Amino acid sequence: MIRRFAAPLSGLALLCAVVAAAQSPRHPRGAPPVAPAPAGAPSKGATLFAYHCASCHGDGPGHPGTSALAFKYKGEEPALLTERGDLDPNAITLFVRSGINAMPFFRKTEIGDADLVTLARYLSETGKAHAKATAKP
Repeated sequence: MIRRFAAPLSGLALLCAVVAAAQSPRHPRGAPPVAPAPAGAPSKGATLFAYHCASCHGDGPGHPGTSALAFKYKGEEPALLTERGDLDPNAITLFVRSGINAMPFFRKTEIGDADLVTLARYLSETGKAHAKATAKP
């Protein structure tokens, strides 16, 4: 007896869930609006950099990415990515997705496309701001 009603009831439950989801208010693009970060809070790009990149590309000793770039550029370019004024977001995306030299590639399951765009913009804008602030007149 229960089996006879189980399939229709589960179908009815699924139909109700679909109708409820269709009637729920949504943001025009399907994503909820994002609240602005509180004043003084790190940006999302800075948070992504700290999580995904800083262990290799952070400041100070013990960061192999920063050490490798310091050796490569020998002071002609800053070794810290956050101080590089020449980084293009497209180049950053290419390096992250493909890897370069000893740097491994990162899959979309590790850093999603939207987060990678945010991270690349953060590095590009931070580097340009640093280069502008430290430029010699």
